[in-house]
Amino acid sequence: MNRKTINKFIISSVALAVSSNLYAAEEPKDSDKKGLDFERIVVTGVPKGTTVMNSSVSISSLSAEEIEVTTPRTTAEAFRSIPGVRSESTGGEGNANIAVRGLPVAAGGAKFLQLQEDGLPIMQFGDIAFGNADIFLRVDSTMQTIESIRGGSASTLASNAPGGIINVISKTGQNEGGSVSTTFGLDYDSFRTDFEYGDEIGNDLFFHIGGFTRQGDGPRDPGYTANKGGQIKANITKEFDKGYVRLYLKHLDDKSIGYLPMPMQANGDSVAGFDSLSDTPHSPYFLSTLSLGADGEIRRGDMRDGMNPEVDSIGFEASFDLGNDWGIENRLRKSNVSGHFLSPFPAEVGNSQTIADSIAGPNAQLTYANGPNAGQDYTNDNLMRIHTFDVAMNDFGSIVSDTKLTKDFDNTSVTFGYYTASQNIKMSWLWNSYLLELKGNDAALVDVADATGESYSDNGLYAYGVPFWGNCCQRNYDAEYDITAPYIAVTTQLDDLTIDVSIRRDNGEASGTYAGAVTSTVDMNRDGVISRPEMDVVSIDNANPMPINYDWGYTSYSIGANYIIDENVAVFGRLSHGGRANADRLLFGKVNADGSVAAQDAVDEVDQFEVGVKYRQDKLSLFATLFNAETEEQNFEATSQQFFDRVYDATGLELEGVYYVGDFDIRGSVTWTDAEISEDAINPDVVGNTPRRQADFIYSLITRYNYEKGSAGLSFIGTTDAYAQDNNDLKFDGYTQVNAFASYFLSESLSVSLNINNLFDTVGITEAEEGSVPDNNIIRARAINGRTSSLTFKYTF
Repeated sequence: MNRKTINKFIISSVALAVSSNLYAAEEPKDSDKKGLDFERIVVTGVPKGTTVMNSSVSISSLSAEEIEVTTPRTTAEAFRSIPGVRSESTGGEGNANIAVRGLPVAAGGAKFLQLQEDGLPIMQFGDIAFGNADIFLRVDSTMQTIESIRGGSASTLASNAPGGIINVISKTGQNEGGSVSTTFGLDYDSFRTDFEYGDEIGNDLFFHIGGFTRQGDGPRDPGYTANKGGQIKANITKEFDKGYVRLYLKHLDDKSIGYLPMPMQANGDSVAGFDSLSDTPHSPYFLSTLSLGADGEIRRGDMRDGMNPEVDSIGFEASFDLGNDWGIENRLRKSNVSGHFLSPFPAEVGNSQTIADSIAGPNAQLTYANGPNAGQDYTNDNLMRIHTFDVAMNDFGSIVSDTKLTKDFDNTSVTFGYYTASQNIKMSWLWNSYLLELKGNDAALVDVADATGESYSDNGLYAYGVPFWGNCCQRNYDAEYDITAPYIAVTTQLDDLTIDVSIRRDNGEASGTYAGAVTSTVDMNRDGVISRPEMDVVSIDNANPMPINYDWGYTSYSIGANYIIDENVAVFGRLSHGGRANADRLLFGKVNADGSVAAQDAVDEVDQFEVGVKYRQDKLSLFATLFNAETEEQNFEATSQQFFDRVYDATGLELEGVYYVGDFDIRGSVTWTDAEISEDAINPDVVGNTPRRQADFIYSLITRYNYEKGSAGLSFIGTTDAYAQDNNDLKFDGYTQVNAFASYFLSESLSVSLNINNLFDTVGITEAEEGSVPDNNIIRARAINGRTSSLTFKYTF
C-alpha cells in the first residue's frame, strides 16, 4: 500500500480503537430472514400502512445489508437492484438518469419518478436541469430501508410521480445501538467514515444521529481531490399512548465530481490516450473558469466544486389516533438548498485542424496553453471542444406539507389528504468554451491562433459563452412553483378481497422571471487589453427579463383490487391515470411573451394498467407484474438543444424473487419492456422506433453465502442492447456488471469487508450524444466505471 493508504488505515484503526469501549449489540441473525416478507407494513405511496400481501401495488424493500452486497459507490447505484427501475448511475454521486417500467428519460433526471426521504420529496420535480433530485440525496448508515413503488397509487398519493416513488427511510432509534465504519479504496483514492447511533433517552423518547464524511479522487482519477464533504442527520421521536411526534434535521455539504459524456470509440473501445473505464476530461490543468455572474459581476468557478449541494432542512412528523376510529398524520419539511454544478462537457471531439479553423480561420495554429508542454505545438490529430456546464444553484429551497385524516368503518377506511408545496428554481447558467487536449490523465488546455499568429484564445478559453451552440446557454432562472393537491382514498375489505380507489387534484402556479443572453466587450482579466474572446463576452440580459405567469391543473385516479387466494398466493390488478407538471424545461422556448404556457405543454399525463401475482412457498417468494403504460412527454435537452413532444407506449413484465437454499440466499429481478414512440409532433420520422436507451431486458441478481463468521456474495447487474438515440441507428451492446462482496467478523462486534465493483472491468455504455457513428468513429458517451476495490472496517455497538 502507498503512504496515503497506510495513513488512512492508521486513522481508521484509531477510530475503531476509540469506539472499542462502547457496548456491543447483537447483530441480526440470518435466521430472521423472510424472503420478500409479504407481511411487512409498507408506508410508501399508500394512504395507510398495509401489508404487501394485502396491497394492490408493486412495492419492494431493500435493507442496508442487501444493498451492501451490490457494492454501490453512489446513491443511484444503490437503486439498480430495484425491480423495474433503470438507474443509469454513470454521472457520479448525482445527475443520474432514472426511469421506471418503460417511461421515458428524454432529457435526463427522473421526470416521472419521485425520490423521497422519509416520505417527502427531495425535489418537487425530478428533472430540474442541473438540479436532479439525486444530487441532494445521500445514502449512508442512517438509512434503514429503501422502499419503492412502481406505478399504482403513486399517481394519487404524490404529486408529479405517476411512474413511482423511491423512498429512503431513516433509522429512528427504536433499536438501541449504532456503528462506526471506515472505508478506503484499495486501487483508487477514496476515504470515508460513516457513523450512526440511536437509543431511548427515557419515557418513550428516542433519538438517532448519524452521517458520513469523506474525501478522495473518486473512481476516475482527475488529478485532484474531487470528492470532499459529508452529511449529518438527526431525529428525535416522542411516543404517546395514541401516537408519536418526530423532529428531524439534515445538513448536507458535499463536493463530488460530476461525470459527463466522454470520448470513446463507437464500439465501446477506448480512444488512444483516453481509457473509457478509468479516465475523465477533468484535469489539474483545468480548475478555474472566469465569467460574468448573474448580476454582471466578474466571478470564478472552481472545477473542484463539481456537484456541490448545500442543504439544511428541518422536518416534522406526527401521527395520532384521535378516537372514534379517526386518525391523523402530518409530515412537514422546510429545506434551504443551494450549491454549484460545474463539469466539462465535450461539445465536439474531432479533427484538431478542423476545430481550430472553425475558430480562427484557415490554417489556424494550435499550441499547448499550460502543462508540461506549454508553448509547444499541439500535434494530436484530435481535440476536444469543451463547454463548461457552470451552473450556480442560487436557491432550490422548498416547503412541503402532507396531511392525512383517516376514518375507519367496519370494513372500510377513508383517507382525506391535503398536500401543499412551494419549490424555488433559481439558478444561473454561466458557460464558457475551451479547447482541451484529447487525453485521459492531466489533459492540458490548448490555445488557438490564426495563420498570422494572432491569438484567438486566453489560456485555452476561446469564448465567454458557447457560440458553437449559438450562445444558447447564458441564462438566469428566478422561478417559484406552488402546488396544492387535495386527495381522497377509500379502501374496502370484503373477506379476502380488498378494493381501493383514490383520486387527486393537482393545481399549480408558476411565477417569476427568466433572462437570456446579451453580448458586450469586457476586459475580463483586467489587463488593460481587449483580447479576441473579450470582444464578445456573453452575460445575462437583466435589462430584458421575461415573465413566468401560468398555472396548471390535472386530475389523477387509481383503482385497484387485491384478492388473497390462500395464505401464500394473492393476485391484484390496477388502473391508474396520473400526471406530471413541467417546470424549468419549458422556459426558453415554450413560454409565451406574457408568461403563459399552452395547457398541453404544462402537463404530461400517464395512463397505466397492471396485473400481478404474489406467491410464497417454503423458502421461495415471487412477485410478478404485467404492465402497460402510455406516456406523454414534453421536454427540452440542453446538450442537444432539442425540444421533445411525444407519446410513448410500453408493455412489459416485471419479476422479483427470493430463494433460500441452506446457507445460500438468492435475490433477483428482471424486467422485460417492449416500448415504442407512438406519436411525435416535431419529428414524425421516429414514430415506431424504440425510445433511446430502452433495453428489452434489465436485470439484477444477488447471490450470497452466509457462514458462521460473515457472508460472501456476488451481484450481477445488466442490460441487453439499447439504441443510443431515437433514430435507432447506433446501438449499445448489452453488458453484465459483476460485483463481489465478502465480510468476516473479527470479533462479535468488529467486522471487515471487501467490496469489488465491476470485478471483470466490463465496459458498459448508458448514454451517448450521437445517434449514428460519426466519420471519425468517436462518440461522446457515459460509461460505467472500471474495477474499483475497497476495504471496510465496521464496529457495531
